[in-house]
Amino acid sequence: MNYNAAIFDMDGLLLDTERVCLRVFEQACQTVGVPFLREVYLSVIGCNAAGIEQGLKAGYGPALDYPRLHKEWRKGYDAVVKHHPIPVKEGVIELLEWLKRHHIPTAVATSTQKEVAIIKLRLAKLDHYFDCLTTGCEVANGKPDPEIYLLAAQRLSVEPQLCLAFEDSNNGVRSAMAAKMHTFQIPDLVEPNDSIRALGHHIRPSLQHVLNELQA
Repeated sequence: MNYNAAIFDMDGLLLDTERVCLRVFEQACQTVGVPFLREVYLSVIGCNAAGIEQGLKAGYGPALDYPRLHKEWRKGYDAVVKHHPIPVKEGVIELLEWLKRHHIPTAVATSTQKEVAIIKLRLAKLDHYFDCLTTGCEVANGKPDPEIYLLAAQRLSVEPQLCLAFEDSNNGVRSAMAAKMHTFQIPDLVEPNDSIRALGHHIRPSLQHVLNELQA
């Protein structure tokens, strides 16, 4: 495996945020009086704001008052993630420390809005590990399009095919693979289906497992 940089998704990969977000979304649905459609919600994990809106509208149908639902969801989510550190997932610190010792540049490529991503990384004490941050509001096309990974590689001044990419979501994996990166998937809420597995990337239970492989 030939690589000169490492690019990480954030939510569900570095931070255990997906369960927080799902719980808050379910509460928002109850507040505004719409059913909680778990599969519809899971289908938009990894998407940026525009992709989430498009996916939820498609899943819920034209009767959905999306602005009202989104406002309630955002309020509940921000109350948690802007003020409380989200737990860091298994193997994250160990892998980032190893990459740092080996002078391998790192970036975050997250669909989250930039302001919120900065706060999350700072509260989790991860911000100092990364050379750059690329967010969903900085690209025209969110995951599964490769644009966000290509922009992150450009900012690191490394060719995409020489980058490791780490993802939890299926949408994120499609994005990283389309960017021609060596992609590792550590599934969180959604397991990869047959079409995702057919992409030929690496699927591991944790970043600690990835670190063990890189060290070997």
